[in-house]
Amino acid sequence: MMQGSGRIGRLAARAAGMLAVLASLCAAAPAHAELWGYIDADGVAHFSDAKLDARYMLFMKDGGSFDSGNLRRGGVTPARLDPEREKLYRYVLNHPNLTAVDPIIQKVAAAQDVDPALVKAVMAVESGFNPTAVSPKGAIGLMQVIPDTGSRFGVATDRRGTVEQKLTDPRTNISAGVRYLRWLMDLFPNNLELVLAAYNAGEGAVQRYNNQIPPFPETQQYVSTVLEFYRLYQPAGPSGVHVVRTGMAAERVRMVIGGRRPMP
Repeated sequence: MMQGSGRIGRLAARAAGMLAVLASLCAAAPAHAELWGYIDADGVAHFSDAKLDARYMLFMKDGGSFDSGNLRRGGVTPARLDPEREKLYRYVLNHPNLTAVDPIIQKVAAAQDVDPALVKAVMAVESGFNPTAVSPKGAIGLMQVIPDTGSRFGVATDRRGTVEQKLTDPRTNISAGVRYLRWLMDLFPNNLELVLAAYNAGEGAVQRYNNQIPPFPETQQYVSTVLEFYRLYQPAGPSGVHVVRTGMAAERVRMVIGGRRPMP
């Protein structure tokens, strides 16, 4: 009887494991948020998933209602885009700084097994592709890496410079940021929303809120906006639709509109 019970227990455990795998494979993409933006007089793009003031215009709705494939295939913009939306459209897909660092992104992302499209999405929201960006909290460069985080992931002060100085180098900055993303993906497996929340607010904040997105408007908005950019940078599937799976069950997915954090 004990032997039979053990076998039943093992079968039940195996069935539970298979159900977990199926749930992961079938997880629905998150609800779509709107993406608003504008380009200021200095040529810097600002993005939010809410219209924060009159300067913001609707750039993307329902996860991407415009066809980004035209630009990818040769720089032709759909005729229905007005000039201001066209500027934003070209900014996110063809920013010159992104072109310059794309080889670094591809190499580092491959080494860490991170989707390059995700790296580009984080970079777009974190710095707007500005390698000299420094936030009020001291985050540096393209991936907005805090010096303490840089130290955790391989950046050290030596005779060549301080951690802060080294993080201004795109290769060093991207390497540290992507290694942190990889570490968070291992910490919160199959849950991209928590990975992004932790990148913004720190893994400790996510853990303090029982592995949920912390109730910080900045972090909630950050997660939804990065996911929208992730759809932009991912190649379209056979149906022309960009799909991002976060690993969360559909009933737990939420997109919360909040205030955008200031960009430097």
